[in-house]
Amino acid sequence: MATQTKRPRVAGPVDGGDPDPVAGFLNWCRRVGLELSPKVSERAGGRRTRGGARAALTSPLPAQVAVSRQGTVAGYGMVARESVQAGELLFVVPRAALLSQHTCSIGGLLERERGALQSQSGWVPLLLALLHELQAPASRWRPYFALWPELGRLEHPMFWPEEERRCLLQGTGVPEAVEKDLANIRSEYHSIVLPFMEAHPDLFSLRVRSLELYHQLVALVMAYSFQEPLEEEEDEKEPNSPVMVPAADILNHLANHNANLEYSANCLRMVATQPIPKGHEIFNTYGQMANWQLIHMYGFVEPYPDNTDDTADIQMVTVREAALQGTKTEAERLLAYERWDFLCKLEMVGEEGAFVIGREEVLTEEELITTLKVLCMPAEEFRELKDQDGGGDNKREEGSLTITNIPKLKASWRQLLRNSVLLTLQTYATDLKTDQDLLSNKEVYAQLSWREQQALQKQDTFWAKV
Repeated sequence: MATQTKRPRVAGPVDGGDPDPVAGFLNWCRRVGLELSPKVSERAGGRRTRGGARAALTSPLPAQVAVSRQGTVAGYGMVARESVQAGELLFVVPRAALLSQHTCSIGGLLERERGALQSQSGWVPLLLALLHELQAPASRWRPYFALWPELGRLEHPMFWPEEERRCLLQGTGVPEAVEKDLANIRSEYHSIVLPFMEAHPDLFSLRVRSLELYHQLVALVMAYSFQEPLEEEEDEKEPNSPVMVPAADILNHLANHNANLEYSANCLRMVATQPIPKGHEIFNTYGQMANWQLIHMYGFVEPYPDNTDDTADIQMVTVREAALQGTKTEAERLLAYERWDFLCKLEMVGEEGAFVIGREEVLTEEELITTLKVLCMPAEEFRELKDQDGGGDNKREEGSLTITNIPKLKASWRQLLRNSVLLTLQTYATDLKTDQDLLSNKEVYAQLSWREQQALQKQDTFWAKV
């Protein structure tokens, strides 16, 4: 991966703080029982993968601490001081050190008002907890806040100028997702959050009653919080609320990660998933994230071909448009719409869905096969299928729909899929040759802004798959 200079941090997002925030945080780790292996330490000038600056973390034992900062740039990352074997424990975070709606100093109030704080995101209680703790002089999490990125310099596309966002990320689906995020944030703030803070002026100072700050905290929760996996019997209960996990949120992400967070009743444990040589950075995973998801939620991408979880997405409505373009008469056009409505009834397609193509397999295999089948079958066969209310022969081919066996599909299926891909490529602002020329010219590429580089990598991934 290409390295980037990391953004400077501030001592605290609201009030300032300890002039040596790393030392303060390490002392805090001691007090709360957050234990780190002596095999992990910091390094300067680490990889910049998550959009914002990252902090250092070392063992809280003074003899094992070797923290350094260069001027105002925080180029820290967690690395192995010694070789680490797979399965070794890297650090342990007691549940009492987690910051959530339940552990914050106004947890009782948030629980009592739970009904009034329900929202589409399910994040309001945690965000209110953060707003309160940020401006509370005696907050027990202040040393943790000192290692947060500078809120005003988060790199999420929601903070980009609208024109830049639409220009650079056209065709990725990110601009549309960001517009929904912004609308939801505004609605949530004005209808729930601000009235709650105004009803409790003794708990929320005027300086945290800000849509801008709330906007920034939403982005921070989006990028830095964790959600504990639910048991199957819990899936139907209330939404799983996010929590802030000190230490764990310092690790950067790679698809080919070498550490993973494990949950137990009393603590959370970061465990090595593969051998980590001495001096190598320790990476967590944020999940199986395509590049468009990474830039939307975290503000960065993994350059092609590093992200083995990346996908090429074809919007479902684009396949409908390709099918409509293949019609010659009004009767054929109406039949295409009828076929689409039938697929909607089967819940195979939707106005906002996408067919997702991975490196090796089509991840939405059943949906894509069924859609190609219904849109391409002879009219008489479709009538029979519809009369059976979709209960006809849905036998699928053995194995998965891999990239290599797509050429073996029926000719009509391949043609519809190809036309859909071409329509998708037309939504991008540039073409493959232009992107390849920029990527191969190191001097020109270096002159691009960081946002331009990230957007270029996202688009090039799609071209490369096609």
